[in-house]
Amino acid sequence: MSVGNRVTSDHQLARLLQIGIVLEEVVESRAQHHTETLESPDEEVESLLAEAAEESAVHRERLESIVNELDVETIPFEEINALVEAQYGQTKPEDFDGVLYDQLCNEETAYKFYDDLIGAIRASDVPFSIDRDRLLDTLVAIREEEAEGVEAVTKIMERRE
Repeated sequence: MSVGNRVTSDHQLARLLQIGIVLEEVVESRAQHHTETLESPDEEVESLLAEAAEESAVHRERLESIVNELDVETIPFEEINALVEAQYGQTKPEDFDGVLYDQLCNEETAYKFYDDLIGAIRASDVPFSIDRDRLLDTLVAIREEEAEGVEAVTKIMERRE
């Protein structure tokens, strides 16, 4: 399922937010995986991964809170997980040339998802059962944190070239 051009209902919004929740779980899981499998201690990378995992957990909680406020029945986790796997899970941590490249891909994927979702909500004139401004403020803040993550990974990569 792609974000599309606009969000047309609470049900669609809930489904998209659930996709965001699973994306955040993927980022958190992969960051933890990399932390556990680092071949040599690297304080800077370990710190980056720990912050990414923490941030993803916070993002997930914020998204779950919004979904819980919507007046809709949620989609089963297995179905959402399959959608995320089909759309965003084409690669595995081992597919990248290093931890930083994988983390960069994860951060960029999340940023793009939130950017598309914000655009689709802004393009929609359908009323939602939650406050649109608060919804957008939350998503914009999450998107900006993802942008900061991209920047942090990029800076580390540049210093190591």
